[in-house]
Amino acid sequence: MPHFVKTPYTVPVFDLMHRPGEMREVDIDASEPEGYGNAVIGIRQGTTVHVDVRLESLHDGILVSGEVDTVAEGECVRCLIDIKVPVEVEFQELFAYSFDEAFDYTVHDDHVDLEPLVRDAVVLSLPFQPVCQEDCLGLCPQCGVRLLDNPGHEHEASIDPRWAALAGLEGLNEDSSEEKR
Repeated sequence: MPHFVKTPYTVPVFDLMHRPGEMREVDIDASEPEGYGNAVIGIRQGTTVHVDVRLESLHDGILVSGEVDTVAEGECVRCLIDIKVPVEVEFQELFAYSFDEAFDYTVHDDHVDLEPLVRDAVVLSLPFQPVCQEDCLGLCPQCGVRLLDNPGHEHEASIDPRWAALAGLEGLNEDSSEEKR
């Protein structure tokens, strides 16, 4: 078995192993060593991640139930301003005592590593298209001004480029009718 690398999310479970019915609660406050998420929103490096964990010993492993509280940072997909979104997500997973294809996680060297579990739970809970507010109007397609900051923002009606050559004829028509008088 390869040596297990300990992280801030590594929790010792030697006191629970092979003792069905035993239970312990753990609080973890970790500064995220590296960021994760997607191109629009994610947990930035150095962000504090708080995890409340309940560890329960079962016959075939350690049942880990928990809740993650942190803050994701990104930008609104409509108006491109920076936003912060609170992330609260729950998870539950069984860490098996021995490797089995039925289980995704196993106990290593009397420890469970919650980092991949926390990371997966948080990333899956992130909004696909984050917005600063539900009714964000976005940016003006002509000049790029943020429409929520300028509610009365308008432009003159643009002339269809196919008709632009005719715009000059309007003035000529009025001049020629005055000359006839």
